[in-house]
Amino acid sequence: MMTDTEVKYASIIEGTYKIFIEHGIRNISMDDLSRMLGISKKTLYRFVENKVDLLKKISLYIQESIKQRMEELSQTDLNAIDILLEMSKIANEKHFHINSMITFEFRKYYPQVFEQYLCIKKDLLVENIKKNLEQGIKEGLYRQDLNKDIIAHLYFKKIEDFHNPELTDLQNFSFENVFEVMFENHIRGIANQNGIEYFEKQKEKLSFNI
Repeated sequence: MMTDTEVKYASIIEGTYKIFIEHGIRNISMDDLSRMLGISKKTLYRFVENKVDLLKKISLYIQESIKQRMEELSQTDLNAIDILLEMSKIANEKHFHINSMITFEFRKYYPQVFEQYLCIKKDLLVENIKKNLEQGIKEGLYRQDLNKDIIAHLYFKKIEDFHNPELTDLQNFSFENVFEVMFENHIRGIANQNGIEYFEKQKEKLSFNI
């Protein structure tokens, strides 16, 4: 059970994360945050040193949330294809994907924090994608000849590209539709006949909403 201090810290981090999603990062000051969170500046500065420190802590919050949910997925009896879909949804959900300009602001105005965040997230997701490939091969759903390292890095890159505001060609399509096409193309590229047949049977039941 968390202490009162831990509960307060979590509420500040989660609350700030939601504020940044709704209003952006650059134009929200620490004064704005304390007012919008309904706490004093003194209380806010008990937990964070400044805005850069706050972004670091939010990055850790996102990473720990992804890690926890990945671990929960590994304890289920889902097969590799179903797990990969859920993993991909988690990776996209716990990102600044709701407004791609937030990612742009994070990358442009706080590049060092962003790169640290991206590096840790990449290591976490690539490791889990490789585990998923191994699982799918063992289950007879994925091809035996896959280069797991390269595929894991390429799939991570595809997920990250969803949050790139420069990909204007895709802005006329919904996030869910683009995600569905990307996921299906990926499965068809790595699955054997058994995996493709399973995917075809399940396709109408799968939810790509995030």
